[in-house]
Parts: sequence; C-alpha cells; structure tokens
Amino acid sequence: MGGETKDKATAQSSIPRYSTGPVGQQIHSIYKSRLGQFTSDGQYKSGNLMGAMYEGRATGKEHVKLSVYSPPDLSRPSFEEATAHEFKETNVGASFGPSWSTHWIRLELCVPSDLQKKEHLELHWDAGNEGLIWTVDGEPIQGLTGGERIEWVIPQSFRDGNFHTIYIEMACNGMFGNPPGGDMIQPPIKNRYFQLHLADIVAVNLEARALNIDFWIIGDAAREFPEDDWHSHEALQIENAIMDQFIAGNGSKEAIVKCREIAQHLVYAVGNCHIDTCWLWPWAETKRKIARSWSNQCDLIDRYPEHRFVASQGQQFKWLEQIYPKLYDRVKSKVKQGTFQFIGGSWVEHDTNMPSGESLVRQFLYGQRFFESHFGERCRTFWLPDTFGYSSQLPQLSRLAGMSRFFTQKLSWNNINNFPHTTFNWVSLDGSQVMCHMAPSNTYTAEAHFGDVKRSITQHKSMDQDPTSLLLFGKGDGGGGPTWEHIEKLRRCRGISDNKGRLPRVKMGDSVEDFFDRLETKVNEGTKLVTWYGELYLELHRGTYTTQANNKWNNRKTEILLHDVEYLATLATLKDCSYKYPKQDIDDMWENVLLCQFHDCLPGSAIEMCYDDSDELYKKVFDTGDKCMKEALKTLGFSRDKASKDVLTAINTTAWPRAELVKLSETITSLSPQYALVRGGPGLASVETMTSSTKNLKSIASVKEVKKGVFLMTNNQYKIEVEGGSITSLIDLSENREIVSKGEKANQLVVFDDKPLYWQAWDVEVYHLNSRKELPAGKTEISEQGPHRVSLVTETKISEESWIKTTISLAASVDDQPSYIEMASEVEWHEKWKFLKVEFPVDIVNTEASYETQYGIIRRPTHYNTTWDMAKFEVCCHKWADLSENGYGVSILNDSKYGFATCGNMMRLSLLRSPKAPDGHADMGRHHIRYAILPHAGPLDSRTVRTAYNFNHPLKIFSSSSPISTNTANLLSCITLGGSKALILDCIKRGEDDEDVSRGELPKRKGRSIIVRIYESLGGRARGTLKCTLGARKVWKCNILEDDQEEMNIEKGQVAVDLRAFEVQTFRLQL
Repeated sequence: MGGETKDKATAQSSIPRYSTGPVGQQIHSIYKSRLGQFTSDGQYKSGNLMGAMYEGRATGKEHVKLSVYSPPDLSRPSFEEATAHEFKETNVGASFGPSWSTHWIRLELCVPSDLQKKEHLELHWDAGNEGLIWTVDGEPIQGLTGGERIEWVIPQSFRDGNFHTIYIEMACNGMFGNPPGGDMIQPPIKNRYFQLHLADIVAVNLEARALNIDFWIIGDAAREFPEDDWHSHEALQIENAIMDQFIAGNGSKEAIVKCREIAQHLVYAVGNCHIDTCWLWPWAETKRKIARSWSNQCDLIDRYPEHRFVASQGQQFKWLEQIYPKLYDRVKSKVKQGTFQFIGGSWVEHDTNMPSGESLVRQFLYGQRFFESHFGERCRTFWLPDTFGYSSQLPQLSRLAGMSRFFTQKLSWNNINNFPHTTFNWVSLDGSQVMCHMAPSNTYTAEAHFGDVKRSITQHKSMDQDPTSLLLFGKGDGGGGPTWEHIEKLRRCRGISDNKGRLPRVKMGDSVEDFFDRLETKVNEGTKLVTWYGELYLELHRGTYTTQANNKWNNRKTEILLHDVEYLATLATLKDCSYKYPKQDIDDMWENVLLCQFHDCLPGSAIEMCYDDSDELYKKVFDTGDKCMKEALKTLGFSRDKASKDVLTAINTTAWPRAELVKLSETITSLSPQYALVRGGPGLASVETMTSSTKNLKSIASVKEVKKGVFLMTNNQYKIEVEGGSITSLIDLSENREIVSKGEKANQLVVFDDKPLYWQAWDVEVYHLNSRKELPAGKTEISEQGPHRVSLVTETKISEESWIKTTISLAASVDDQPSYIEMASEVEWHEKWKFLKVEFPVDIVNTEASYETQYGIIRRPTHYNTTWDMAKFEVCCHKWADLSENGYGVSILNDSKYGFATCGNMMRLSLLRSPKAPDGHADMGRHHIRYAILPHAGPLDSRTVRTAYNFNHPLKIFSSSSPISTNTANLLSCITLGGSKALILDCIKRGEDDEDVSRGELPKRKGRSIIVRIYESLGGRARGTLKCTLGARKVWKCNILEDDQEEMNIEKGQVAVDLRAFEVQTFRLQL
C-alpha cells in the first residue's frame, strides 16, 4: 500500500508538438477593406467576381439591329399608331430627346451560335431613361430604368439563329423626371437628351450573379453587426474565405460553385411599388410608369414563387385597364392567384389634410367600388405610406368604408420629435379606432439591404405589445417596384437569420392582410395595443397647406360645386321622371377632383406640368358642373338669365334658413351695384331687390373719414377704425368690447423670408418667424358708401413687382344673423422665397385654438411649452379657425385657404408662398382671396360653423318667367334636418346602385333612393329629426359605401337621429 508503481498511459493530443510557423492576428480593418476588391469594377475587375459575371456578349448590327420612330410634338402614341410609321436606322451612341419626348425603338435580335446553348441570356439595354418593352404582337411585357433595371430575359424561342423583333417605348425622362444636375426637386429642364450606350445580348453566369448577392449580404452583416459581436467576426471570415476560394480556383465555374457552398440562405418578405400619380412628371408619364412597373412585377412573380406584390390607387388600375388591356388582364390573373394584391381602398393615395369630409368619403367610395367591381372584393387595409400627415377623422371614415387597419410610415420624417409607436390603435374624434402599423424600417421603398431588415427590429417601438413588422421593399415614388436583386438579398438575409439569430426572420409569401390578421388574432387573445388619439400631425411639409394657391382654390370651389350639382340633380329626378340623373358626368367630375387631391398635387409639391394638367381637369369639372346645373335648374323651372318681366328667386343649398344681403350680378340686373335681401331655405328663398331703400333692414352700414387716412365703419353690431388698410380698433357694440389687442393692428399684412432647409414647395421652418416684416400702409379710399354695404380699398406695395389690393367691407346686419367684417384681396405676386400672411392680434386668452377639420374640430396649442407644441407652429384648417375664452371669441373665416397659426393671441392666416422648386413659377401671378373676421359673444358654437359654411356657399339667385309653384317650393325643402344646431346635413345625392342611376358596375337596386349624410360638428352628443316629405317607404342607416346596416323607425315622415361627438352618419331613404 503506497509505494508501489503502475504503468501510466501517456495522454495523446491532436495539437502538433512543434509549431509549423508564425500566425498573425487578423487586422480587421484591413480584411474588411479587402472585401471591396471582390465586387469592384476598378483595377482588379478582370480577376474578381465581376470579371466572371458574364460568359459572352454579342453586340453590333450583326446581332442587334436598331431603328427608331420619333413622334412629333412630345406626343405619346399607342403601340398600333407608332408601329404603323416608318422606322429609321439608329445605333448605340445615338442621343434621344428632348425632355418628355417619346421614341419607339425597333430591336431585331439574333443570338449568335456560340451563345445559343448558354444557360441564361439577357438583353442589356441602357439609355439612361425609362422604357417599356413590347412584343411584336403589341403586348407590354417589362419596364426598363436606366442604370437600375436594364436587363430583359431573352426567351428560349429566340435561340434559333434568326432575327426576332421587339419594341422599346423610350420615355425621355428618368425615374424622377428631368431635374438638372443632382438635385431632383429643381424644376425640370426642357432640353435633356439621353444617350443609348448599351444594347447587347449577354450570357449571364447565374452562379456568379448569385454569389454576388451572397457576398453583398454577408458583407453587410460584417459591417452592420457591432464590431464586438462575434457574428460580425464570423461574417468577415466567411467573406474572406469566399475570396480565397475564388482565387484558389482561378475564378472558374467550379470555384464559384464552391464559394456558394460557403453561403446558402432563404428568406420571405412583402414587395411594394409606390408610384406617385404625379410629382416630378405629369400624369401622362405616370400612366406609362404603371405599365413599366407592374409588368416587371408580373415577370418577377413568375420567376420567384414567394414574391407577393401590393399596389394601391383605383385610378392607376383604371388607367391600366383603359390603356394597356393585355397587361391589365395579366395583372388580373395574378390578383386571382393572390400574388398581385390590391390594397388601400381609395381612388388615389390622397392628401388627408385639405380635402373636405365629403371628398374623403368619395375617395373611399370610388376606390372600394372599383376594386369590388373589378376584383370581387373590397380592401380591408387603408394604405397611405407617403401622405403629409393624417386627419383626425380618418379612423372613423376608414371603419365606415369597411377598413379596420391602416398602414403608413411618413411620421418617421418628423424633423422635431420622434413618433413613439410602431403598432397601435389610432382613435378618431368620435372614438372610432383602426389598428395602425408604421414600418420601423422607416421607409416604403426599402432596398432590401441587410440594414433594412436589421432596422425592422432595432427601430421597433412597440416590442412590448408585438415584435412583428412589415418591411416594404422595392423601388418607389417614381415606380419600378422590387427587382430580382431585392428578392435574392432577402433570401440571403433569411439564411443569416436562421443560422445566426441576430437578424430578424423575414417571411415572404404572405399578404399585408395576413400580417394584420395575425395582429388582430393576438389582440383578440388579450394583447392591448397602445392608443393615439386625434390627428397624426407630420412635423414637416407644413408649407403644403399654402403652396399652389390656385390649385387649392379650385379644390374648394369644385367640392362646393359638386355638393350643389348632386343636390339639385337629385331634386330634378324627383320632379320629372324624364330627367336623367347625370351619373356619368358626376362620376367624371368626382374622379377628376379626387385625382387632383393626390398627395403631391393638392399640396403643391409637383412640377409645373402637373398644374397645367390639373388646371385643365378643373376646367372640365367647372364646365361639366355648369352644364349639369343648367339642366337641373331648367327641370326645376329656374334660369340664370333674366328677362325684363321675370321673377327673381333664390335657392339656398345649405340645410338651414339664411337671411343675407346679396350683390346682384349683371346677368340678373342692369343696375349696378344693386343688392337683394334674400331670406329663406332650406331650398327656396325669397329675393327682395334693394336700391337706396333701407326698408326691412335692422340697420344700415356707414363709413366716413374721421381724420386724414383714418376711417370709421359701422353697422348696428360693430364700430371699426381703419388706417392704412389695417384695423386699429374693432368694437363689439352689444358687448362693449374691444377685440383688437391694445396697440396692435388686425388685418395687418406681413411677409416672411421663406427658405426651408431643402424641400422648398413642401416646407416652412420655424425660423421663418424671426424674419417678420410688416408691409407698409397704402392709401385707403372709400369704394362703397352704403346704405347696404360699405367698403374701403387699400393698395399695398409688396415689392417692385408685387402688390395687393384689399377691400374691407361691412354689410348692414340682417335679422339675427351673425355679422362679419369681410376682406377681399386681389394680389399680383412675383416674389422669390417669401411667405405672405395676414395677422389678427385679438384680445383673447387661451392655451388652445380651435380649427375646423373634416366633420369636426381639432384643438391645438397656442404655446410652445414642449417641442410637441412648438412643432405645430403652422397647421391646417378648413373654412375657419377660432380663438375663444370663457364668454367670448373670434373666428377667422376663409374661402380657399388652409394654412393657419395661432401663437398666444396672434392669429395668422397664410395667404401665398413663392418657392422655386420643383415648380419654378409656383403661385406667380394674380390671386383673389376672401376672408373675414367673425367675433362672437359666448363660446365657439354653430354660429361659426354655419357662417363659415355660408361664406363658402353663396346663395344662388335665379329668374323664372312666373312665380315658382308650391310643388317645386315643397320639393326644394323635401329633406330637412331639425333638432340640435350642432348637426350638419352635408350631402344629398342619389343612391349609387339605384336602377335608374346605376352604370352597371355593381348589382342594381330596385326602386329609387336618396342618400343623406349628416355629422355632429361641435363635439358633443346631438339629437335631431330627419324629415322627408317624399313618402319614404323605408329608411336605412348605412355606411359610406351605402350598404344597409340598420333599418330606422319612421313616424309621420320623420326619423329620429342620435349622434356621438363628431360622428358621421349616412342614411338611405328608399322611396
């Protein structure tokens, strides 16, 4: 025991006993820098992967014959028209232009024998511009974009040694139009030419191309993962191993295959193509962008079974159907398969700040009806990735249009505060909510880089509720959509995710609806999403409330025109069965107005060509609306032209009685000026012409010069002192209250220096407020002396080229109607980077101001307590803005403006801007603007809402050869709304699918019906009575798509209505 010995086995080791030589530590910066050599087009190209990318190339006339037809005058002929012309020989190196011109290229391709058995052949075409490939049979098959999407896969049938013909419709613009130099928002140049520098048949080494994507994504992992993360080190080792293997195999095919074995991956995601319906190009070019982009996606769907593509905007689908019927059929077949997915439910991806409530309804009505009639389904997700802020009533209207989900990402553009949520419930003014998701990658045009995938998790702000997210990838804004490279990159990202775990797992093959369905299931199982109440205010692009003033004027006026046309046409169908409701004309008008509300058109951020287009469309709307009005009025027994013995009467198209002094037009009376006292309505109103008599007037209006340059205007409600065109005193006589702040001036014109950081037409920055400059007082003269109305006119010089002539008017007050001080301005505007506003410093104290929005009111801070408050230094309003304290307030009304600001007690209405990009002539020229001051004792209430409505809906005076019959008078007031004055009857129209109205796109309804839309306007529960004297058999409460939902009880022709705060309700009256 102890002391004995044993044989001990010697432990064996695999480590060599002797060193084979020194091994140094990798210097990561050097090895990481080395990676660029492998895929560079630089000095090592012949010995790197780029040099192995192609196995052969054929060029020149022996293999690629080129000829061209160049249409004259920037025309865009159809395939049939173009190919019927003579083509002239052309060649690589030729230049094509000028900007916006079209050139049809005929290509005759002959694949040489040495390439015919190669695995994969492509046509590589690069003229630096956009193009669309057509078959010889006239089928559009693929889009091209210079420098980005330049390849077309040559069919197997072309490999027979014969010449085969295709056509390329060349558009002389890039993806982002024709900007000069590298600044895409500058006005487009007119004389841009594009050189064709590539037209080759190329044999592609697919393994080398695939390895290039492998190397790209793994290299991103090496660069994007933190340097202290082992995943970054491992990716770097893999990249260098690939390079070493390539070198060892001398770049052979076999070596490339072995390189690929080092990197094998798979991934899934959703493709998207955002095509701005107009922006840096006109609508005509958008139509071709749609064909180019969507034909590409059909091709990718065929090549990549996991690819799913989403597209929005009913208008774009309609254009495709009209102009490219063969491609539309191809798209429709993909829709049926579920691989090409329509989304959004609206006519265009529209602005949501400035369209009226009814316009937002029609965006959904026309969008959803198009998708349902063409594809058999409605959309469930509202889709606005690029719009400049989101109205507080969108959740309610979305739900009423059958959509409970909403997608955007634009708030990631905020330039002051970071929006705090990714996935949340967005709550409307009435309490309605939609499930909202904002892509945490902060883009709707992801390039499918490793970083895009990584940011989908690192920037996700709702991880506590749900960690999933949407990644929208694909070329966008100018169209294009996903490329094969995007899909290949995502496949590699999937491999990294599966093997390493640090990258979120990306899934392709599902739809956006699948994503929201999973979220909805999770919520139903108990997950509570955070909430956001009210508007989604974009802290950027605040200048879009003002830029392109004439376009905004047209929008407001056509919205009002359509309201009146539908109202009068509805009544005309009830009076005379032979009168045909002008459904096609109304549809055409609405579609044109909705198109012009696209989020780069109405906001004013497009090039000048777009506003030439919109002016033309608006003219069509006005002309068509005028025709429809005349026909409806004729049926109802009215005329706009007065004969000597005709009786004057008026139609009040608003839903409440009115009593106003109205200035008669020269077509109605030969005496000028002459006023009429109009009383009555809804419907028919009496007209009493007034000359110098003050009979029946509660007061008269008077004006006098009390001292040189100082004028006093009065009626029985106000005493106003005016000096130099500004109001130095405004006293409410019944309240004995001064409204203008002491020592201040209301109706003071001011101009600001307006140079935003970059986006000229879009932005106004907070620092512009530091450059305030009062415009000097001009000479004031009396232009109208009463007794019905008094006016002062002042002309103010803005600069050597610009002036403004402002008329301040005060009418004699009528009955108990609110009286206001009206300003009408004529402006000649030729400024550069200036912002014109008008100020109203009022003796009111409140930390919040109120602004009309669609179907409601939004309250915003008047202070800068926090950065969230300060960010709203310029906001959007509709027909009025109000600042009130307990017992008193002041409203500012307008007839066509949308930009406003209230800072402390200073109220500012924005009038005109003068950006020079992307339209170098934006807002230059003549403008006419109306606005008014409406003081009111007591709180903000129906007086402001209704007066602003009246201010925008002038009473219409007509003539008739005999007094209007009782039947017609009763007809004009056959639908009325009683009860709470907070209730607004905003729309009367015929049912979309009535058998005597329907255009047949959806199943018809028997009989005739009338659609009535009402809303609560002040923010509290309101009850009323909807009265119909037409003998309605049934009344249905319905959604805004006019689906019956709840039958209402009718008692003596009346229906009781009960609305929540700011609720919108629609009723269908079945006659």
